[in-house]
Amino acid sequence: MKLIRNPRVYLLGRQQVDASELDRFLRENELSWTTDTEIGAERLCEVAGRVCYMSFGKGRKTNEEYLGNIIGMGHGSVLEHATWNLLFTGVSRSFTHELVRHRAGFGYSQLSQRYVDESTADFVEPDCIADDPELHAIWLDAVQHCHTAYRQLVDGLDRKFASEPSATLRRKLARQAARSILPNATETKIFVTGNGRAWRHFMEMRGSEHAETEIRLVALQVLRVLQRESASIFGDYRIETLEGGIEVIRTEHPKV
Repeated sequence: MKLIRNPRVYLLGRQQVDASELDRFLRENELSWTTDTEIGAERLCEVAGRVCYMSFGKGRKTNEEYLGNIIGMGHGSVLEHATWNLLFTGVSRSFTHELVRHRAGFGYSQLSQRYVDESTADFVEPDCIADDPELHAIWLDAVQHCHTAYRQLVDGLDRKFASEPSATLRRKLARQAARSILPNATETKIFVTGNGRAWRHFMEMRGSEHAETEIRLVALQVLRVLQRESASIFGDYRIETLEGGIEVIRTEHPKV
C-alpha cells in the first residue's frame, strides 16, 4: 500500500485541423485567410468565430488578438470548439465525487472498482493530516483496517458465489459488494475530456482559495498544462500565492 500526496495530470490528446478541408471551404467561398498559430484548438476557435460574421481576412490579424477579443467580450461559446483530453492519477474518490459535478462540456471515464481488484490499492492522504504525526497515525490505522476488511470480504464473497460458473461475474459480484467498505481516500484514475470553455470554468471554480484542497491542486496543474498548450485561450490566467503559501488562480475575464 502506497500513500499518495501529489496528484498527476497527463495530457493525452489534442486537436488537429484538417487543412485540406479548411482550404476547400475557403476556396469554395472565395475567401482568403491565414493565421499565425499552428495549435489546432486555437485555429478551430478562430475559424468558428470568423464563420459567425464571415470575417475571414478582415479585422484582427493574429490569433492571440482575435481570441483575446473573444474572451474580453465574453463570447465563451466560441471556446467550446477547443478540446483537450487529460488523465488524472493519484487522486482520491473524494476528488472524483467533486469533479464529476462539472457536467456541461465534459466527458469522464473512471477506473471501475467492480472490475479492478483494490486489494493492492493506494490511498491519498491530505497534507494537513500527513504533516501531523498524531493525526497521521489515526488516519493510517483507519485506512489499513478498511483495506484489510476489503480483502477479507472479497475472499468471503468469492466463496459465497462459488456456485456461479463465470469467474468474471463471480469476481465482479464480490468486488462490487466489498468496495462498500473502502474509504474516500482510495486512489483512483479518471480520463477527462473537456472543451476550452469547460476547462476555464473548472479552473475558476476549483482554483479558488474556497475550493477543496485536493481539487485546487489539480486545477493548478491543469492550468499549467493548458497554458503551455494554448496561450491564446488560457493566457489571461495567473497564479497568485496567498498568505500561508496557498496558490490560487485569478483572471480578469471570469465566466467567459
